[in-house]
Amino acid sequence: MQQHVSLSSHPTTQGRNGSAHWRIEDIDFSAIDRSAIEHNEDLFFLLMSASFIETGSDTYASNLAEHYAAYPEIATWLKEHWEAEELQHGRALRAYVETVWPDFPWQQAYDSFFAEYSKICTMEELYPDQRLEMVARCVVETGTTAYYHTLRELSGEPVLSQLLGNIRNDEVSHFKHFLKYFKELQDESPVGRARIAKALYGRLKELRESDSDIALRHVWAHKGRYFADSATTFDDMARHIYELVSRRLPADLAVRMLLKPMLLPSKVEGLIRTPISRIATHMMSY
Repeated sequence: MQQHVSLSSHPTTQGRNGSAHWRIEDIDFSAIDRSAIEHNEDLFFLLMSASFIETGSDTYASNLAEHYAAYPEIATWLKEHWEAEELQHGRALRAYVETVWPDFPWQQAYDSFFAEYSKICTMEELYPDQRLEMVARCVVETGTTAYYHTLRELSGEPVLSQLLGNIRNDEVSHFKHFLKYFKELQDESPVGRARIAKALYGRLKELRESDSDIALRHVWAHKGRYFADSATTFDDMARHIYELVSRRLPADLAVRMLLKPMLLPSKVEGLIRTPISRIATHMMSY
């Protein structure tokens, strides 16, 4: 599939109602109610790890842009919109966590994280078939949408709720772009549902086994005085985090998103949604 295909562009500099895309400057970090969050151990680990993963997204973006070099409009969107927005998520999350937990050595911890994380961000990790990689990207964006939705539900701090709502909306927009690109590639040269399902399952399984585990380990290793009085081990903390997120995941939303690339008739989708929901809820525990 190396031929050029003409695809419609999808700028994401506009919001849902045509308004300008949100900026970090729109977030008033000085208004953070630290008393509402600084003692929340769960959000400490969840937000720190998310800030690491989002900050490292430019490596993936570069690989994806190269992977879709035969499709200039896709490559342009990846570099000019998707990468820019993911990196903005990282900068905003970093600004937030450094305001709430100022003694955490963010840069040192991130450098340690990225030294390991970058080893799995390779071209070899992408599906050679560009159609199936689009399916995989839909899975990732489903996971991030569900994750930030869940974090927002856990948040009792207004500035954080605003920030997480912005990020969640971006992830929904990204999902829609990847799904539309997949459909256009699929129209050009269809791939069977069995291969699509295999790609969906494979990438869903990887969500928990790579990014989140690596990020949590490096947050834990550098947490210093924060929550140092806890007798909890790393394994206990990670298990608790996964269970916490799993219990609150918007399963119906996630499954509806996950099933979209299957392009199933509505009746069939309705029949399989419940059993798929049980599997996905467990596997998507960030």
